[in-house]
Amino acid sequence: MEAENNIIQIKKDKPVQIFSKGHREIGVNVIKSPAKLTILTLLRDSEMEFDEIVENTGKSKSTISAHLKGLREEGIISFKFDDKDQRKKIFYINSRFLGEIDVPEPFELKEQKVDFLLENIINKDDSDAFEFSRLLFHTFRSTLIQEGININPILYEAGKKIGLVLYEQLKDEDFNTFVSNLQEFWIDYGLGEIEINTNDEFKIMLHDCFECILLPKTGMPTCYLAKGVLESIFTSFYKKDLNIIETMCNIMGDDTCVFVVEFLE
Repeated sequence: MEAENNIIQIKKDKPVQIFSKGHREIGVNVIKSPAKLTILTLLRDSEMEFDEIVENTGKSKSTISAHLKGLREEGIISFKFDDKDQRKKIFYINSRFLGEIDVPEPFELKEQKVDFLLENIINKDDSDAFEFSRLLFHTFRSTLIQEGININPILYEAGKKIGLVLYEQLKDEDFNTFVSNLQEFWIDYGLGEIEINTNDEFKIMLHDCFECILLPKTGMPTCYLAKGVLESIFTSFYKKDLNIIETMCNIMGDDTCVFVVEFLE
């Protein structure tokens, strides 16, 4: 029984992950091997030398060598030689992480049931034409969650492209006017309400966030589409690189979604 529980835990901790092919190649790689997934998890945080990978995985050198070779042949990782010691190889991810598929929950989420959708979207007193779009998006996201499919990286990239388009509609040299345009757009299109606070820390608050307000409480930030949109919009305004981190989210049990803006050096 203990062995079975361990297997289940491995599946939950190591969902199947999807990566693009190597540079300029078409297609995807689906990684199921727990050992390979452990290696890729390490490399997603930072580049790592061979002996470090061995030490952090607890596997033998021969096992790690075989898995690294397989990942290189699939175009997912590559390596370079250490500038200080040409005998050492430093490995890094050479492809894009596209998402993952976890073990589906063995029950239907209430957020997918017809009565929930009718009560919270279709039959609301303030429902309008935009609510059908919200129904489509909500059903799409909740179905992915139900099936254990995570496409957060793709949503983030899509959001960045949308943000570039929106900026052209909202831009203004004056910050207050620009923010007012953004807030008005968010309300007009039924996306919720945006509040900007730049006092001690640059924060963006999304009230009644369109992306997550009705999703099941998973305990992890999930507004990757909004993150991409906002990151792209404010990067365009300031004309400098910045990073936006979601620190609070409705599906974490918070009343609002909060993003902290960090300017990069």
